[in-house]
Amino acid sequence: MVRVSNGLVGLLNLVTFLLSVPILGAGIWLSHRASTDCEKFLEKPVIALGVFLLVVSLAGLIGAWCRVSWLLWIYLLVMFVLIVVLFCFTIFAFVVTNKGAGQVVSNRGYKEYRLGDYSNWLQKRVTNEKNWRKIMSCLQDSKVCTSLAGDYVNKQASLFYKDNLSPIQSGCCKPPTSCNFDYVTPINWTATANSTVSVDADCTTWNNNVNTLCYSCNSCKAGVLANLKNDWKKVAIVNIIFLIFLIIVYSVGCCAFRNNREDNSYPRYKGYP
Repeated sequence: MVRVSNGLVGLLNLVTFLLSVPILGAGIWLSHRASTDCEKFLEKPVIALGVFLLVVSLAGLIGAWCRVSWLLWIYLLVMFVLIVVLFCFTIFAFVVTNKGAGQVVSNRGYKEYRLGDYSNWLQKRVTNEKNWRKIMSCLQDSKVCTSLAGDYVNKQASLFYKDNLSPIQSGCCKPPTSCNFDYVTPINWTATANSTVSVDADCTTWNNNVNTLCYSCNSCKAGVLANLKNDWKKVAIVNIIFLIFLIIVYSVGCCAFRNNREDNSYPRYKGYP
């Protein structure tokens, strides 16, 4: 008879095994259908996650239900390492995203973002030319700026100024407010006699070409970091919940491992060969 702890561990790993199949399938599908750098960037992590879940769930499933102690031991070891890694990543995520916030601009619904406001570690990630080329390619593929422009066709500038733009829209799709450019469309601005191009290097980097815009600006890099900061904080909160779940599963798994050892050693105490 399968004990409660063994049955519970086996059931949880059966669910994980079933979830790993579509994840692995999605990764393989991406590897064959990916056409952009963003999609290609996702394919390897998705496949790796699918394979990891598949192997670990099988080890836990067979170890718990078939009473294979060495497989259950490997499963518990992997779970322990995973708990430690997730705990460290959660702490790290809170530390590196602690700094940085959008700057409120007078008479504007959106905020401006400055690269220097964020942690040095995050700044190094986006100032690295190789990393930024990949990020910029993803921004261009997402067409976030052209979509923004489409929302304001034949609309007055005052409506745009009142809008609560996302960090990426504010940092990448328009020049900084300090440049004092004249609004034509959200992605088309003109310099005037009142423009202060020399104040900010981003003002000279800005270009009305739809493939250029402010994608190479520091404000765009700051907007990406602001977006990343929000996402990481959400991930960190989810990680805390997941960590609690993993600790519970790990504790039940330890009980199942103890049951396996007791069951395997029981015949020897009875004098069986």
